[in-house]
Amino acid sequence: MKLNLVMLAAMSAAGLVACGGDNAPSAPAVPAIPEGTTVTLALLETTDIHANVMSYNYYSLAEDTSLGLERTAALVKAARAENPNNLLLDDGDTIQGTLLGDLQAVTKPIPCTDTLAVHKVMNAMKYDGGGFGNHEFNYGLPYLSQITNTDFGIPGVTKPSGTCGAPAFPLVLTNVTGVSSGKPIVQPYTLLPRTFSATQPDGAKLDVKLNVGIMSFVPPQILEWDQKNLAGKVAVTGVQEAAKQYVPEMRSKGADLVVALSHGGLDPSTYSPKMENGSYHLTTTGIDALLIGHSHLIFPKGKETGAAALDPSFAAFPASAKIDAINGFVNGVPTVMAQSWGRRLGIIKLTLAYTGGKWVVQPAKTTVESRGFKYTDGATNIAADSSVAPLIATEHAATIAYAKQPLGVSTDFEMSSYFSLAGDVSAIQLVNQAQLAYVKNFIATSTDATIASYKNIPVISCSAPFKAGRNGPSDFTDVAPGASAAAPVGLQVRNPGDLYLYSNNNLQAVKIKGSDLKAWLETAAKQFGQIDPAKTTEQDLVPSYGTIYNYDVFYAENNALTYQIDVTKPAGSRIVNLTYLGKAVADGDDFIVATNDYRAGGGGAVPGIDGSKTIIKSPDANQTVVSNYLSAQGTATGKVTLAGNGSARSWSFVKVATAGPVILRSAPGHLALAKSSGITAVTAEGGLDASGFAKYTIDLSK
Repeated sequence: MKLNLVMLAAMSAAGLVACGGDNAPSAPAVPAIPEGTTVTLALLETTDIHANVMSYNYYSLAEDTSLGLERTAALVKAARAENPNNLLLDDGDTIQGTLLGDLQAVTKPIPCTDTLAVHKVMNAMKYDGGGFGNHEFNYGLPYLSQITNTDFGIPGVTKPSGTCGAPAFPLVLTNVTGVSSGKPIVQPYTLLPRTFSATQPDGAKLDVKLNVGIMSFVPPQILEWDQKNLAGKVAVTGVQEAAKQYVPEMRSKGADLVVALSHGGLDPSTYSPKMENGSYHLTTTGIDALLIGHSHLIFPKGKETGAAALDPSFAAFPASAKIDAINGFVNGVPTVMAQSWGRRLGIIKLTLAYTGGKWVVQPAKTTVESRGFKYTDGATNIAADSSVAPLIATEHAATIAYAKQPLGVSTDFEMSSYFSLAGDVSAIQLVNQAQLAYVKNFIATSTDATIASYKNIPVISCSAPFKAGRNGPSDFTDVAPGASAAAPVGLQVRNPGDLYLYSNNNLQAVKIKGSDLKAWLETAAKQFGQIDPAKTTEQDLVPSYGTIYNYDVFYAENNALTYQIDVTKPAGSRIVNLTYLGKAVADGDDFIVATNDYRAGGGGAVPGIDGSKTIIKSPDANQTVVSNYLSAQGTATGKVTLAGNGSARSWSFVKVATAGPVILRSAPGHLALAKSSGITAVTAEGGLDASGFAKYTIDLSK
């Protein structure tokens, strides 16, 4: 049995290595590690891949060179060439997010003998380890058990017999346990023994062995977001509690370096075990490096020429938080977030010194980078790794064929989200109509006396523009009108997913008061920056698209619900002129809101919307509800129309003249669409920002 070289050297120095008898052969001499020897190694991170393996958009049926693991693979090759000592780790939200993921999980589930397309590529890239994200649970525990080849030890969740196709690298999950067993459903950590090249104080090279410990954390909110899959089966521990339990154990078992893979953003507010973005608080638990995700942001600020500005959520942190978003340190711990969809590679280049018998991170000699495709010159995207596409050619072709299946209905207008934050509802109204019709029918046909008693309460609906810039200028909904060369038979299977991104959301309904509705709208309106009418310099109407999925737009039949947003007011006091059927909404008025299980269960932190007001839990996914509604429209009329399905604008801005320019960032080249859609506040298209967004001028007086 081999002893860890570091431990052996220390024992030798202390005179603790036993010798054999007089006739025993002498053990080979093991060179001691000189004090001050250094190792430089790179921790490489991907996060939030969301099944974006190819640089391809299945919703638009077009190549998209701004994303894709096939391009990240090229970044990895370059980083490994620069850093021979390296480990490649993934931070979760890997399996869900595109039609490819949905096809393999839902439409045509892969058998145990097969390996997911994204895992095939990750295996070929030789990942060293990985963690979990919240979206890993979207398809249910049996599926997750199969594709990871893991027996979770949960009653009723049975992994197929035999060895299933799975990642060839170890997966860890630190803060999720089985309810019945009280034990982790996946190994809470693992130690990766690696041999690295070190440099002695005299410059000579020496191979040394290090144990790199990795652990992984998911948001406690998985119990709300995937209640239908997880209720009564798993429990989630706060990130800090779980880390404090296992970090000492990892150290005692020989971990020379402890790395946390945390699927959560940075929230420096007072710690709570229920924090969604508790990664900040892991930096006080004795870890050496922190790899984070979930927020789909860039941390630290990109270092390439012309890199995008620091995200406002980082820039707004108080100095007391000790978050260095330029150099990539949180409370002195090197930290990186590699955006999402494979668009960046996180690189923490650590230098460790052998001091007092252990390896110690040297912060002054450690660098952090969130490297994008344009890192070489700030302008040109890196080419894809040509070895990736052949690995999943069959799956890619099958997804395209699936995406093209007809729905039997066409449109006479373009449903897009380019200007959804300026009032355009063309990609939102139809979703709201589908949800509203479903809930009204559910109530009208229910045999449950309680549900039936709600028939005289107004039903309204809300939905957000999920694809509206969060993941860059190519991340917008755009469903073309009528038939086209790409879609000669009108709308196709791919289009409902473009209108409603999350296939895992199930439709739910909540019963609320007028006061709840006002608070809900105020929460949504936080998306906007506060505009100073007297300011003469440029102001951004929407400083960050990071939480665009929380911008709920409400709708009632015949546009019976209307409201305005005053962006000159601070968040929390922006909603004015809220009316229903022409009358001001009173605090005590009753409403039923059609929404999704994420929002109904507390997602988005809407005051009072925490699961306690839910009255309908549908077995149907919102995306399916939208698809079925479109198909029904096709049967009835053959077409959805702008007049009937895309122009009922329930909200508007309070009119105000500004001394300086107000801009909205969106995809370039769509000014004509704004004008033809009647979005008069959009008056001009300016140049591109560092991320490739066009800066459109917004006239708030119109």
